[in-house]
Amino acid sequence: MDEIRSFTVKVRIMDNDNPFGEMPFFGDFEKLFNSGGQDPWATAKQIAIQLVASENVDSNVDPSHRILLEELSRIAQLHVSEATSLSTGNISVQAVTRTEWAHKTIDAYKPLFESLTEALTRKKEEDAFGGDPLHAMFGQMMQFLGPMMLSMTAGSMVGHLAQRSFGQFDLPIPRLSEDGIQIITNNINDFGKEWSLSIDELLLWVCLHQFCFHTVFRIRHVQENVTNLLFDYVSGFENNPSGLEEKLQEIDMNSPSALEDLQRSLGSPEVILGAIQSQEQLNLLPELNAVIAVIVGYVDYIMDSIGVGLIGSYSQITEAMRRLRVEADPSDRFIERMLGLELTQAQYDRGSLFIHGVVERSNANELIRLWNEPKNFPTPNEVDAPGLWLARIDLPDVS
Repeated sequence: MDEIRSFTVKVRIMDNDNPFGEMPFFGDFEKLFNSGGQDPWATAKQIAIQLVASENVDSNVDPSHRILLEELSRIAQLHVSEATSLSTGNISVQAVTRTEWAHKTIDAYKPLFESLTEALTRKKEEDAFGGDPLHAMFGQMMQFLGPMMLSMTAGSMVGHLAQRSFGQFDLPIPRLSEDGIQIITNNINDFGKEWSLSIDELLLWVCLHQFCFHTVFRIRHVQENVTNLLFDYVSGFENNPSGLEEKLQEIDMNSPSALEDLQRSLGSPEVILGAIQSQEQLNLLPELNAVIAVIVGYVDYIMDSIGVGLIGSYSQITEAMRRLRVEADPSDRFIERMLGLELTQAQYDRGSLFIHGVVERSNANELIRLWNEPKNFPTPNEVDAPGLWLARIDLPDVS
C-alpha cells in the first residue's frame, strides 16, 4: 500500500494534473485507497453515482412521463403477450433516475463481478512464478489489487452505462426483479430530443423492447442457460500478472513521454486487471454467441411484427436505436468483452437470419418451439442453418 501511495505522489509531482483523469475506468483509482476498508461494492456505487452526477444533472423523473409510462406499459405488455404466445407475468414498469438505475444494476451484476474477481485473484502455486522475484511481486500485487480494481471498474462501467441506457435489458442479460422493469425516462427524453422523435412513441418502443426480453428471460431454462454460460465465461479468466509487468517494462521512465506512455499502457482494463482469455473461454464462445444471437434476433422479429402497426414512427425509431447499439461507447464494449458478449452488427444479423429462415421455411408459429424445452434450442451450427434446426425438432422423440 505504501509503495502505491508513493507512486501516486511521484506522479503528481511530475504532473499537477491527474494523469489518469481522462481514463474512463481508472480516473477514480485513488478512491479505493481512501475508502478505509469500506465494502468494495459500496465504493462501486459511489463511483457510479459520481460519474452520473459529473456528466448530467440527475433530475427527478418527470411526473407526466411516469403517468404516461404506466399507460404505455400496459399496452406493450398486452401486445408482447399476444405476439409471443408467452406469459409476461405480473410485472410493472418503473420510471427511475440514472442514480436509481445504477444502484440496481450494480446489485444485479454483483454476482458476475464477484465471480470474475475470484477468477482474477485465484492463487497459483509458488513454482508457477518460476522463481522470478519480479514476477512474484507482480503476482502478489494483482492478488491485492484485483478485488479493489474490479469494484472500481464495475462502478465506473455502470456509471457510464447509466448515462445512456434506456432500460435494464439494453445488455441481453437475465435480470429479473420483483421491483419491476426499470426504465430511465430522462435518457429516453434526451435521446428523443436529439433525434426529433415523439416521446410518447419512443417510450412505447422502449416498453415493447424491455417486455420482449423480460418475457424470454422469465422462461426458466432460458434464464438458467444464459446465466450459467455467463458465469462459466467470467470464471474462466486467468490471472496474468506478466501482462502488467510487460507493459510497465516497455516504458522508458527517463523519456519525456513517460507519463503519456504510462497512461496509454494502463488505459486498457484488461491489462490492469491482469485478465486474459483462456482456452476454456474460447471453447464457450460458440455456444454463448449462438444463444445470444437467437434471443436478440427473436426480440427484433417480435418488435417488428408489433411495432409497424402500433407506432407511427416505428421505422425511424428503430433505425435510430439500431444505429445506437452498433456504435456503442468504449465502456459498453468493455463490459461486453468482459462478459463474453459479442453485440456487433454481424451478431444481430446472424440472429435475424436464423429467425427469418425459420419463418420462411415453415411459419411464425414454429418460433414458439424455441422456448418449449431446453433440447429444442438451436446448436451453434443450426443457428447458421435454420433448416437443420427444423428438421431436428421434427424428428420423433426416441428418449
